[in-house]
Amino acid sequence: MIDEVTLWYRFAALLPEPAATRVRDCWNTGEQEAGLDALVSGLQTHRVVISETTLAEIAVLVQAWGMGDELTHRLLCCAAVASGDGDGARLRLIEHPDARPLPSPGADHVLVPWIGCGRCGAVLARAHTVEPWGGLSYLPVHYAVMGPGSVPARVFPPRSPWPALAALRDECAAARAYAPGVVP
Repeated sequence: MIDEVTLWYRFAALLPEPAATRVRDCWNTGEQEAGLDALVSGLQTHRVVISETTLAEIAVLVQAWGMGDELTHRLLCCAAVASGDGDGARLRLIEHPDARPLPSPGADHVLVPWIGCGRCGAVLARAHTVEPWGGLSYLPVHYAVMGPGSVPARVFPPRSPWPALAALRDECAAARAYAPGVVP
């Protein structure tokens, strides 16, 4: 289970004062959407360099609060460096505005690759409905974690980005346990 308060405060601590206080105050007053905007703005304004894993975690928080459409393109502009997470997953935000969605087994939706693991190659994707005008649905239909092999994807409900991210990390750990000499 994700402790959002701890996570929120950890992300706010990335920023210098008074920007960090503004993000924490937004959480404390129930203005999460404004706080997320302040967090992303602060990362950009202060040119804060963060790990790719932290950037991916912020993307999950943004998605969980329904702010993906508004903030993802700005997140992609934040300064991120390769994650040094030891033996764990090396997460990176792989969503790109020009990327084409992947076909999905479900006829009425497509998969949008979202977060990848640089260590094992697993991917967390969002499944979206293709709307009549050709655009994608605002909210995902579900999340899917796909390993580098041909194992079926693990599917998570639409409001479950954190369990899906945990499954992506588990996928990496399982790949390392299965073939520790093969995974870079």
